[in-house]
Amino acid sequence: MEVHVNYLAVAVAAAACYILAAIWYGAIFAKTWVRLTGITEMKPKPMNIVLMLIASFVMAYVLHHSLVFGDAYLKTSGVSGALSGAFFLWLGYVAVTTLATKLYENKPWGLWVMDNAFWLIAMMVMGIILSVWPGNIVI
Repeated sequence: MEVHVNYLAVAVAAAACYILAAIWYGAIFAKTWVRLTGITEMKPKPMNIVLMLIASFVMAYVLHHSLVFGDAYLKTSGVSGALSGAFFLWLGYVAVTTLATKLYENKPWGLWVMDNAFWLIAMMVMGIILSVWPGNIVI
């Protein structure tokens, strides 16, 4: 199966993820994040910003493919398909992986909940953008 990728839609979804992270960890939960991590100063290095943008792009790209396959094989399309697909990808990969990290790094449960709530919302926002973008396969 050949998958047409709308790279502009993927880039916009990735940018939305990064903007959401800035709002989530900066404006909404900055004090909570500082308390839970013990890191008192959040000044990301420029290379870290670039790497997170690239990582967000990769996540949006993979999410796009998952939504296309879900549409083709499971007949799950549109916003509801995007939300469902994002949820199950989050549950099966993000939540499980970060749980292992939490358990072995002995981080507070509140940090795990805050981070995972962010990733669930971010993946759903990216999925919605990808599913409603004009000209995308997933509509």
